[in-house]
Amino acid sequence: MIDDDKRAAAAAAVEEVRAGMCVGLGTGSTAAHAVRLLGERVTAGLSIRAVATSEATARLAASCGITVTDFADVARIDLAIDGADEIDEGLRAIKGAGGAMLREKVVAAAADRMIVIADASKRRASIGGAPVPVELLPFARAFTVAKLQALGASVVVRSGYRTDGGNLVADCTFATMPDPEALARAIAAIPGALGHGLFLSEVDAAYIGADGIVTRLERSAGSR
Repeated sequence: MIDDDKRAAAAAAVEEVRAGMCVGLGTGSTAAHAVRLLGERVTAGLSIRAVATSEATARLAASCGITVTDFADVARIDLAIDGADEIDEGLRAIKGAGGAMLREKVVAAAADRMIVIADASKRRASIGGAPVPVELLPFARAFTVAKLQALGASVVVRSGYRTDGGNLVADCTFATMPDPEALARAIAAIPGALGHGLFLSEVDAAYIGADGIVTRLERSAGSR
């Protein structure tokens, strides 16, 4: 079952957590497994603190007995654990189905090491099939959507949805994505685009669960 594979991948990732660490906790169904499993280790005596990439994750972590620190007061994180919508063999990922990609990216950038956990359905030879979520400044909605469309995206702004920061999310589907790095630069250059779900260099390792077996992919040293 897919959920069992998610939990197995999460369990492998949580084993990297050591006493005294500050851990970044991601958002979504797979990341929630990691939060619960980490909570079990905390209950058993592990001393850590955590930052959360969403209010939902913060509430879950607190309910599991994990000490949650406001990221506004944190400059560096030891380890971040999060899910992905797609991840390829080069550890390039698309994230943000849960709408927290901007906070997730900041936490990933602050982390000495970032781990993605996923079931095998998220693994790809190359990314590009899943929509790329983009967090939009509401003030610049129409302008930003037009700029994203000019990049070749079919854009759907999530109806009735706001991020924890009060912003909009546009899901951008591209017919092809031959150069994700160039696309990431182009999206980042749009003034109304506050963040996007292309995680091309942030991920250091991935634990992928498939039929009860977890495979680890590791980025080569110095390539982040």
